[in-house]
Amino acid sequence: MNASAGMTDGPDGIVVVGLRKSYGEKNRKKNGEKNGEKNGQKVVLDGVDLKVPRGTVFALLGPNGAGKTTMVQILTTLIAADGGEAHVAGHRVDREPDAVRAAIGVTGQFSAVDNLLTAEENIMLIADLLHLPQEEGRRRAAELLVQFGLADVADKPASTFSGGMRRKLDLAMTLVGRPSIIFLDEPTTGLDPASRRALWGIIQDLVAEGVTIFLTTQYLEEADRLADRIALLDGGKIVAQGTAQELKARIPGGHVTLRFADIHRFENASRELSEAVRNEEALTLQLAGDSSIPALRSLLARLEDAGIEAEELTVHTPDLDDVFLAFTGGRGAGRDENGADRSAKESIR
Repeated sequence: MNASAGMTDGPDGIVVVGLRKSYGEKNRKKNGEKNGEKNGQKVVLDGVDLKVPRGTVFALLGPNGAGKTTMVQILTTLIAADGGEAHVAGHRVDREPDAVRAAIGVTGQFSAVDNLLTAEENIMLIADLLHLPQEEGRRRAAELLVQFGLADVADKPASTFSGGMRRKLDLAMTLVGRPSIIFLDEPTTGLDPASRRALWGIIQDLVAEGVTIFLTTQYLEEADRLADRIALLDGGKIVAQGTAQELKARIPGGHVTLRFADIHRFENASRELSEAVRNEEALTLQLAGDSSIPALRSLLARLEDAGIEAEELTVHTPDLDDVFLAFTGGRGAGRDENGADRSAKESIR
């Protein structure tokens, strides 16, 4: 992929070509290298290519330690890549870092909110750091407090806020400079379902206004709901990429489960649907294959012609959990990019 050709979507896009990053780790055995290591170094990004058109949401998924945060840190100029090229908002990251920083906003995994300041003061602090005139800063703060539903608590210290309120304030602070691209690194981790959905609504509103969102998340439902395109990073490489529907379509495993009210109906249906997998204890039959409406109609017609009535029908189609597990081999736990242990329970929520 040619980097210059990749920028045809305009100055607000992201284009990454052949991006590489490795970390040296201490206490390595001198003899033999582990998976993902080259010359005693932990390879985190191994020639990654991706493209994010402007005004879209791009979600980067992957197991713990896959390199998602490292990718964000490189694209936001916080660390340097070892090789490859990255263009953000029309600027090459390694050569024009100031121009990149002027075009982006970043909301990291950990809140940047100052607990000792009020909501308004937190936003004004960012306005001062961006050298906005005081009146413009106050006007921008007032706009953002209203937009994020925080106007009623503008004079309250952030230490009194709930997790959802703090996350909204954090994102409001990111928007002070009106960035055209926003990087959200696991923005809803730790939020309750209501707060998470409220933040999803804010993200969707931003995209409707033309903002580009680069999202990393451990919540697969979040990627499914928000992302126009999804990439799965594993072993330092992009192992799958596409829309949510395109990725799901690549995974086999769709099936229909029929449950019957009694053993007599179950046995009759079992004889009629001899290809089904039996579960005598649950009185269910499972049929693999197409779960489209025509296929379901055909299945129900077979039962009706045989005079058999099912108590319940359940359809399972592959979801992003299936995609994740299929392409990562079920690896949800591991080590972070710097070698620290991560808990297995953090892998897929």
